[in-house]
Amino acid sequence: WKELSGCQKVTRMECDFSSAITEYYDTHHVRIRAERREEVSPWSSIFEMIPYCIAQIGPPEIELQSTNGVIKIKVSPPEAKMWINPLNFKYNLVIWENSSSAEFRSLSIFPTDIIDDLAPDTTYCLKVQATIPLDLKEGLFSPIHCVKTTHKAVNDLVCATNVSIFALNMKFHLHWNNQYKQHVSYNVQYLMGYLKKLYDDYSMKWLNVPRCENITDTQCNFSSIITATSGFYYLRVQTMSEYNKSCLSDEVKVDPLITNEIGPPDVKLDISDVLLHIQISPPGASESDFMRDYYEFSYRILYWKNSSNNEEEIKMKEIKQTIGTVSDLTPSTLYCVKVQAFSELYNKSSHYSKEECIKTPGDKILPLIILATFITALIAVCLVATTLVFALYQAYSKIKYVFFPSCQPPLNIEHFGGQLFSSPYLPTAEELIENCSIIETIITEEVNQIDFKDYKHSKQSSRDSGNYSNDDDTSGSKVSGERVEKEIV
Repeated sequence: WKELSGCQKVTRMECDFSSAITEYYDTHHVRIRAERREEVSPWSSIFEMIPYCIAQIGPPEIELQSTNGVIKIKVSPPEAKMWINPLNFKYNLVIWENSSSAEFRSLSIFPTDIIDDLAPDTTYCLKVQATIPLDLKEGLFSPIHCVKTTHKAVNDLVCATNVSIFALNMKFHLHWNNQYKQHVSYNVQYLMGYLKKLYDDYSMKWLNVPRCENITDTQCNFSSIITATSGFYYLRVQTMSEYNKSCLSDEVKVDPLITNEIGPPDVKLDISDVLLHIQISPPGASESDFMRDYYEFSYRILYWKNSSNNEEEIKMKEIKQTIGTVSDLTPSTLYCVKVQAFSELYNKSSHYSKEECIKTPGDKILPLIILATFITALIAVCLVATTLVFALYQAYSKIKYVFFPSCQPPLNIEHFGGQLFSSPYLPTAEELIENCSIIETIITEEVNQIDFKDYKHSKQSSRDSGNYSNDDDTSGSKVSGERVEKEIV
């Protein structure tokens, strides 16, 4: 415990110990006791505090200047060491006419700002409050200041009106209305937004937008100045006449990611097997690559069957990728798809893309079944035909072999004449053989014994070549032989 300088033996019921606070975010403990002469009271209960949390924002200081029908105001931040960064302050202005029937009007202003839309030659009173919105802290109002407005300088020029911004897929255009038929030209000017947060005068820091200087058109493409999506800008139109007179329009604020609108995505369809593939190109992909990164797009897909039945249900699915698939498709059916991009972070959504349609292929299962059935039947027919041909061939071979044998008997067998056997398996009935003999007349009387033997051998051979089954044949042969011998002799 340390004694607080300037808070010892004080008689008032308060004490300023700001000098003892050096750490504004740390917890501090404070206690007090009373003394009277030699008597000392016990310490009080301990008071616990964090300086930044219990501190209240004091009133700011303001400076006013009335000129050309407007009031210029300059605000100085509350003086306190614990408010480390004065740029965290936001200022609320309350202004009213100094009359009994005054209506209070609240405005949010910058440290250096202009209050317009005021009646000339009228006294206005105002006060300013500093706040820190991030910490939900509101300060005290400044003392009330009053000032009288002046008349506006006479100017034959009428400033550009209805200044508006059209932004799509990070392409920014400024539009305004022309009040003149005669020749006038325009300069479009911009100011970096952070300059208004400073406590310096920014009136001389406006810059001309490239390619929007001395133009006669009532629109300007200022996309070239949008280089950082984290900042914001202010734009205004300066009207200039032939006599070097100028007039400034009202300012418009541009916060790129908030002002910008999202266009519809591009969609391509493809069919593979039983799946419908949906390829999505993010909005503004060709103009700005960082749109996809900052907005963190999701996609809402609508798909349906394009048929004459108006009651076909439209189905929806949401994805975060740029490729989606749809299953359970009906063969030979036309499907249509459209896609919407949306960003939950910025609460923005695009229009739906134009419808893209594709037809699914026919059912492949039935042709496969038919083909498989045909092949199976063909194989079965081939097997049956092969078996039948083989059986017929075997039967034909047997019949041919039985009824039309290819073998022939020898030609020296009489009464067959080289004809084919009728059957090799049936016994042939014995045929009657006539007994016959060959009688030869021998003229030559001298025949030697050798010739006779040869003749005898030849005769014997002739008898052996036949089929002799009766004994009469043998006896007949003997008689014939004896006759021959006798004649020879």
